[in-house]
Amino acid sequence: MAANAARLSRQRQAMHSPAPTIEELHSIETGAWFSKLSQTLRRDILARGRVRRLADGEALATRGTPAESWCGVALGAVRISSTSLAGKPFTLTYAEPGAWFGDIALFDGLPRTHDADAHGATTLLVVAKHDFKELLAGHVELYEALLRLNCRRLRLMFDQLEDLNTRPLQARLARQVLLLAKSYGVAQGDEIRIGLALAQEDLAQLLGASRQRVNQELKGFEREGAVRVEPTRLVVLSRDTLMAIAAR
Repeated sequence: MAANAARLSRQRQAMHSPAPTIEELHSIETGAWFSKLSQTLRRDILARGRVRRLADGEALATRGTPAESWCGVALGAVRISSTSLAGKPFTLTYAEPGAWFGDIALFDGLPRTHDADAHGATTLLVVAKHDFKELLAGHVELYEALLRLNCRRLRLMFDQLEDLNTRPLQARLARQVLLLAKSYGVAQGDEIRIGLALAQEDLAQLLGASRQRVNQELKGFEREGAVRVEPTRLVVLSRDTLMAIAAR
């Protein structure tokens, strides 16, 4: 009886959940990780996910709270952040459309390790904890796919630690702009406009640097013809120049 009631409750919830737009669904289905799953697993994940739309700055998760869901970004971005012991906020990363997150805390049962909030208007596909567990039970493939995903995250983390300890800010900033262009870039002729709205303070938090130093380096990039700095936007003028700076 209890199982049937829970199943009916989930069905009613799904009926009243807003449906994803064509653009949102396309972002999920063509994501680098999701698109490599089997058709059966992709269908089951989509069937269990519910759409949640967040306004800019709206909180999704708070550090220290229990993990209740696994999320895929369909539109916008999710800022993953924390606060230092001195009370200074810092950003670890932005989860872009097609990215999935939240599985680690569901695996180990520990509280969330970071804050997560919407950066701009954001749409998520949210899979509740019990549905995530059922997906794992029904698809061994999902274990293997999430293992590969977390291996990739670990490699990226090691790369970032190496960069932080061995590369100057100029090279790290150039590499970060290239990554943002890859995830959020919109080609406009020979230029690539980064669609994610980032103030220089946001970039500084990503790199563990001051806003003043980031501003100085961006001015240098402009002089070299690598980027154009606009209010809350960066436009890549030359990927080759940025790659050369990143290699210094």
